[in-house]
Amino acid sequence: MAILVVGGHSRSVGKTSVAAGLIAALPEREWTAVKITQFGHGICSVNGESCDCAVDEHTIAISEERDRSGESDTSRFLVAGARRASWVRTKQGRLAEAMPGLRQRIRNSADVMVESNSIMKFLRPDLYLTVLDYETQDFKTSAREFLDLADAVLLHKTAEANPKWDGVSLKLLQGKPVFWVQPPEYVSPELVEWVRKQLT
Repeated sequence: MAILVVGGHSRSVGKTSVAAGLIAALPEREWTAVKITQFGHGICSVNGESCDCAVDEHTIAISEERDRSGESDTSRFLVAGARRASWVRTKQGRLAEAMPGLRQRIRNSADVMVESNSIMKFLRPDLYLTVLDYETQDFKTSAREFLDLADAVLLHKTAEANPKWDGVSLKLLQGKPVFWVQPPEYVSPELVEWVRKQLT
């Protein structure tokens, strides 16, 4: 089993597009795709909506995606060619509780694609890619924590060459392969070939 993790420093930097693009570009792989979302206080893990957590707290939920409309992130994975797709939702800091169920779901998979940074606490993938955008200021704690473990960097091509990130050392990325990202093309032929070689 090959495990590929796609992370990124913030929301809306293209993690799902990269994961779906690689699934589509590597059809020889039999991907099981997983998206992990961690919700803050007052959000129910079952439906992602506000809840009275003092009354009815759901700390984790895992659902199998069956919709192929391409409207949700996990549906996009299926449209791209994934054999199966699951969405794991947890309260912030409670991913450990979801791991037994997630391990059960991926146990017999040929190849696994996970969109998450936090999963790095629990899995050691064959490849960990991180998506960075200098123009997006937010930098998740989970992305910062595992930045040095990235095998390659997918960097948005922007006019701004100076990141707006406070306290983030780019020295952690020195010597790592860099692949340029320019929406809507998030996956270049060079990246695909590099990933294929690394997973062979």
